[in-house]
Amino acid sequence: MSKQNRRREALVYHAKPTPGKIKVVPTKKYASQRDLALAYSPGVAEPCLEIAKDVNNVYKYTTKGNLVAVITNGTAVLGLGNIGPEASKPVMEGKGLLFKIFADIDVFDIEINTEDPEEFIKTVKNIAPTFGGINLEDIKAPEAFEIERRLKDELDIPVMHDDQHGTAIISSAALLNALELADKDIATIKLVVSGAGSAAMACIKLYEALGVQPENVIMFDVNGVLHKNRTDLTETQMHFATDKVYANLAEAMVDSDVFLGLSVGDIVSPEMLQSMSANPIVFALANPTPEVNYEIALASRPDIIVATGRSDNPNQVNNVLGFPFIFRGALDVRATKINEEMKMAAVMALAQLAKEPVPEQVNIAYGETRLTFGRDYIIPKPFDPRLIAELPPAVARAAQESGVAKEPIEDFDKYREELLKRLGSDNKLVRLLMNRARINPKRVVYTEADQLDVLKAAQIAYEEGIAIPILLGRREAIEKLKEEIEFDAEVLIIDPKSDEELERLEKYAQAYWTSRQRKGISLYSAQKRMRERNYFAAMMVNEGDADALISGFTQSYPMVVKPMLELIGMAPGASRVATTNVMMTERGPLFLSDTSINIDPNDRDLSRIALMTAQVVRMFGIEPVMAMISYSNFGSSTHEKAHKVSEAVNYLHKNYPDLIVDGELQTDFALNSEMLQEKFPFSKLNGRKVNSLIFPNLDSANITYKLLKELNKAESIGPIMMGMRKPVHILQLGASVDEMVNMTAIAVIDAQQKEKASNEKALKISMI
Repeated sequence: MSKQNRRREALVYHAKPTPGKIKVVPTKKYASQRDLALAYSPGVAEPCLEIAKDVNNVYKYTTKGNLVAVITNGTAVLGLGNIGPEASKPVMEGKGLLFKIFADIDVFDIEINTEDPEEFIKTVKNIAPTFGGINLEDIKAPEAFEIERRLKDELDIPVMHDDQHGTAIISSAALLNALELADKDIATIKLVVSGAGSAAMACIKLYEALGVQPENVIMFDVNGVLHKNRTDLTETQMHFATDKVYANLAEAMVDSDVFLGLSVGDIVSPEMLQSMSANPIVFALANPTPEVNYEIALASRPDIIVATGRSDNPNQVNNVLGFPFIFRGALDVRATKINEEMKMAAVMALAQLAKEPVPEQVNIAYGETRLTFGRDYIIPKPFDPRLIAELPPAVARAAQESGVAKEPIEDFDKYREELLKRLGSDNKLVRLLMNRARINPKRVVYTEADQLDVLKAAQIAYEEGIAIPILLGRREAIEKLKEEIEFDAEVLIIDPKSDEELERLEKYAQAYWTSRQRKGISLYSAQKRMRERNYFAAMMVNEGDADALISGFTQSYPMVVKPMLELIGMAPGASRVATTNVMMTERGPLFLSDTSINIDPNDRDLSRIALMTAQVVRMFGIEPVMAMISYSNFGSSTHEKAHKVSEAVNYLHKNYPDLIVDGELQTDFALNSEMLQEKFPFSKLNGRKVNSLIFPNLDSANITYKLLKELNKAESIGPIMMGMRKPVHILQLGASVDEMVNMTAIAVIDAQQKEKASNEKALKISMI
């Protein structure tokens, strides 16, 4: 994109359709006169009086506890310099946007029209009662140091100058991991710094706390090395001054281990990099132009580790990795300040997170095949969904242990769940699945393993320990893809069409022919079908050579269902096969049935689908609370489409009285407990939260689940096959990698349960 086009797009983005990037949204009802009377006069007097009695009640009755002020005077805005408070407002609004989307923190941006530190401090102190925290932004040094120090000392809420400490925290985490990869001791490294502003000094202070020795630090500003004989240094800068004399940056970089740039672009040459010690670490953080171009740095020597501030390069040192989550943790324990212990906790949590397996959605977001801890990945990516669950608890715990938390957290597991819910990322059910699958992983056949996404799903399942993959497909293609995504584990690869599988193919064909020879299948037909992956995989499961299978990524559902029904068949006692999808919604998991197989089930079929769904819900450790969905409510229509639903409910009430199920019900009544209680107080669902919806036909179920998935971005697990004799699960066409991993866990748990049931049956028989 040209600079001119980018400029135009940026201006349009900020101007249209509504100027700016943030707005205030009411959190309470305001439609009626009664609502307004409670919101303002006379009702508002009550919380005012409670706060007057005890000022701490302000956290109970107002937004203070989740409200941060982003405050500046516009004297050091990005790389634009002193552009004034009005011109800084777009940046402050942007900071507010980041607080909200990454940590669900509300923000008022405040631009103060003064360059006098005393006036600035006085203004912030005067407005501080409004806020739960203060984020100082884009204030020039050296005034920024004094402003932050004074406000931290004189206010009892968290205050942080993100330009200083944000960069320090993120780069410290990156430094620890880079040193580990470079096999260097932090206590002995020689560190050269270009830039002596607030961010650089905050970085070095934190590096020293991690173990960097002050005598090994050489810092430069625009006038050269910070030397103790210089008379133009501030008191803070003098702390970093050296006794050694260096003519220039190039001379200082000889034999250095680490370079930190927080200055201007293109001041480091390849020759300077080549003069550094083995496995050099280069953090070129000037924006938008780094001190050295990323590609040039890599080309200068093969052993270099490079980080920049740019999003288009690996290892981006981005403050958004820190400030939203640090404030989140500080606010949630009502910390009186953000101290060194809390910052260090954030450093350690970030460093550790980079070493954990990366969620597939992060790979997709950044266009990567696979991110793993290494020279190109030393810090997490900003859109890593795990940040919200890992950093705030670390910061909160450090606040408690250091004695600055007014409201300590007692249950950190519960706190993590609450954090995930803040961003609509409640993956509790998914974690449950993964943990259960890991207890006893099973052999899972992936019938389309020569597809990149399918192979990536198999890789994740293997690395997470939830399954033992068996890869079906063209061997050459699979091995090439495995190399591409660095899937170097020794797993079984089978190509049903290859000559090396002739013996296995003939065995499966004979078994298939024996079972179907009186149903029109010849031996030749059986042999031919065994070269088709779905038939071959189904026979692997039938013959005990695999425990479960996953298919359907590239094929329509009916094409895959047919061989499964033909070869695997239904479970003993089952007379119907169906599917359910689990939707991860804001209100919690919601099971929808039948989403894929039964086009227009009759009343008895609906009863069976409900019973099978109840079994699956229990498999997730949840007590089923089921609504039988229709366009009518409890007999309000006598049409046969509604009548079949009410008949299904009658059957279930009579024969399964302990099952919590009712209907027929419209969807809004099923999901809105207040409406249900008011209109239908006799319903068995009253006082309970419905977690399962049984739809009257395939149209309604399939449309609903896909609407939820696309419009509400609800994560889907499924379709989960119900009523099959063996664990076979068919994906929707084009399923995502995450969906396939989730389905793998389902298949493994299904296999575990069927194995358990078989063992229990065998035990009973042996006892007889």
